[in-house]
Amino acid sequence: MITFLIILTLVIAFYMLWNMGANDVANSMGTSIGSGAITLRQALIIAAFLEFAGAFLLGSNVSETIQNGIIDPMAFKSEPMILVLGMLSALLATALWLQVATWCKWPVSTTHAIVGAVIGFGAVVSGVDTVKWHVVGTIALSWVLSPSLSALISYLLFALIQKKILHAYSPLLAAKRIAPILVFFVLLTFIISTFADGIENFNFYPSLPLVITMGLFVGAIGYLICHYSCVRVNADSRLNPVIAAKQEQQLYNLSRVNRHLIRAKLASSEKVGARIGDVIELVSGITEEVRDKTKWESHISADYSAVEKIFGSLQILSACFVAFAHGANDVANAIGPVSAILEILKNPANISKLADKIDIPVWLLLFGGASIVIGLVTYGWRVIETIGSKITMLTPTRGFSAEFGASVTILIASKLGLPISTTHAIVGAVLGIGLARGISSLNFRLMRDIFLSWIITIPSAAIACILLFYLLKLFFI
Repeated sequence: MITFLIILTLVIAFYMLWNMGANDVANSMGTSIGSGAITLRQALIIAAFLEFAGAFLLGSNVSETIQNGIIDPMAFKSEPMILVLGMLSALLATALWLQVATWCKWPVSTTHAIVGAVIGFGAVVSGVDTVKWHVVGTIALSWVLSPSLSALISYLLFALIQKKILHAYSPLLAAKRIAPILVFFVLLTFIISTFADGIENFNFYPSLPLVITMGLFVGAIGYLICHYSCVRVNADSRLNPVIAAKQEQQLYNLSRVNRHLIRAKLASSEKVGARIGDVIELVSGITEEVRDKTKWESHISADYSAVEKIFGSLQILSACFVAFAHGANDVANAIGPVSAILEILKNPANISKLADKIDIPVWLLLFGGASIVIGLVTYGWRVIETIGSKITMLTPTRGFSAEFGASVTILIASKLGLPISTTHAIVGAVLGIGLARGISSLNFRLMRDIFLSWIITIPSAAIACILLFYLLKLFFI
């Protein structure tokens, strides 16, 4: 019986984590693919390594909140098997909801689903007093703050890029000067947010001065690499094909006008011919203006293409950042309940340990990271299109800004132990980019559908969890 429950727990956990990887891969890689910075195959390879690393290094921080921060485990002290079945039901309910959402291409929140499922189980089975509403309130507040914060950071960063680079007299020279500075701050932020409170699994707790020194050192290396890479980026001297075609058509039409005017002049009287000559001179001047303007437009277009090429490389860095942050935060959605279940099945008396912090086995974090990777590699492509191109059109400069804003928000929450919604963070970031471009650039119909899917996630998961609990109870109690 116990062995069967352990196997069942791991199977259901894998199913949930597989669905999490399939749905949430869009959170970390959809913007990079949508902007054209990387291909789907490259995105899956990058995400596989970084999601796994984030789950392994920082995944235990949020697990504690899921396993004992939402409902009081001591309320089930007399019947620990009830808590086991409740957590199993929460995992399965979340997995089923994610399966539906992924099929519909909705970027829903895994965090919403698991928290809603645990709340529904605790409130119905053991009473509303079992639920730690003050903790739930903090989590719910973070769900509002996380998209707002990521939207604000992304908006400000992209507005800065617009002002200092895209609207500069020479966009390419401005990008070569500013891009290394951005790389420096991305790496500095990553190191500080990752190591600020230490890495528990490796018992590594560096002092704050050491963490800052590490961040400055890594940031400086990134600055130098980016600086010397940018030096070699040059604008394409060839005319942009679109501009070249436009130029050819304009000059052809002007030449036809000029020929007809010359014929009219030859066939006209001296007085009329003189007036037509003035028009011919005017048309010749316009022709030269068009030719000069086209050369300038082609130069600026080539500059912008080179700028986006630079930020395409930067976006790979920011994509790694957000993939790591996602693995660090979202693996806890499954590992928290699983660790609680295994602790109780090992010895029912261990339920009292859940009130305090319990150590998350390293093998369980590895299991969580690997399961997410399998999900994103085999089925993650379905949701990518929604995040990557349907909310607002993305370019590498926009995608970089969105990913940086989201990743900073997610990592801060992970270090605080808050199970925030990665989906909320990245969608909020993309929304911030859309606002920076102008409100008309946003797809409000799609935003409405996404928000509605978020609203129904919590009650759907809670109802499914309650039904599944009573179904499992028929078989095991």
